[in-house]
Amino acid sequence: MPLTMLSSSLDWDKVRIFYTAAEAGSFTHAGDALGLSQSAVSRQVGALERDLSVPLFHRHARGLILTEQGELLFRTAKEMMLKLEATRSRLSDSRERPNGDLRVTTTLGLGANWLTPRLGEFLDLYSEVRVQVLLTDEELDLSMREADVAIWLRQPVQGDLIQRRLFTVHFHAYASPEYIKGHGQPKDLSELEEHRILTYGGVTPSYLMDVHWLTTVGRDPKNPRTAALTVNNITALKRAVERGIGIAVLPDYLVEADSGLVQVLNSDGMPSLDSYLVYPEEMKNVARVQVFRDFLVSKAQRWTF
Repeated sequence: MPLTMLSSSLDWDKVRIFYTAAEAGSFTHAGDALGLSQSAVSRQVGALERDLSVPLFHRHARGLILTEQGELLFRTAKEMMLKLEATRSRLSDSRERPNGDLRVTTTLGLGANWLTPRLGEFLDLYSEVRVQVLLTDEELDLSMREADVAIWLRQPVQGDLIQRRLFTVHFHAYASPEYIKGHGQPKDLSELEEHRILTYGGVTPSYLMDVHWLTTVGRDPKNPRTAALTVNNITALKRAVERGIGIAVLPDYLVEADSGLVQVLNSDGMPSLDSYLVYPEEMKNVARVQVFRDFLVSKAQRWTF
């Protein structure tokens, strides 16, 4: 259903109420979100169904299920809502005085240890911008406005996303002085069999598989070394290394100069990942996105991992 047809032939208020009901899964929850009664929401959706001469929902005791026609209208309405939100952002923003909400997503490790400590300076520069940081190792859908800007550790494949390379994240194997004192320091890969290996655990995206380098290097991939400890949080993994539990591959941005951790196995085969600042094409002229991009690029140029 083309957007022009939707906007010219239908009552937008009814479509907005239908969209909210579809997202909420019930007329009651939609009414709560809209400040309307359940019966008022039901009447408006029923009127929209009569305007279109098609059913939009299967009504069940457990809630609402979209019909095929309802799915089509929901997708079109969502596209229109996203365009309206992007337009609202442009209208409320100016290059001279960036303002409004900015949702930034990146990985747990990079966000907690590199991005967040730098945001104080950004907020000092742009006090009318409100930043929401969404840390997750899953990539949010920027085209669906789950976030405005992302810092990803891989090059995006979607063609409608603007990308800017920031820096290369290098990884190295680290151990604490206490661990080395008690277990020795491996001089080459053959000595890894005699050491306690720690690694990142849980579901690992394909582009992050190199964080398991210690379990696979010099081995048949079908017969990796067994890690003594796996942790599904990179900061917690660093803490385990600091406590002398074992050796782990860590990103260099996580290891401060005064941490005391020792690089071991300085090999040319250590993994590295390029980081990219990414945002949708429709956000390129939004002032708060522009100044955030410029701020991160300036920080990345002064930083070497």
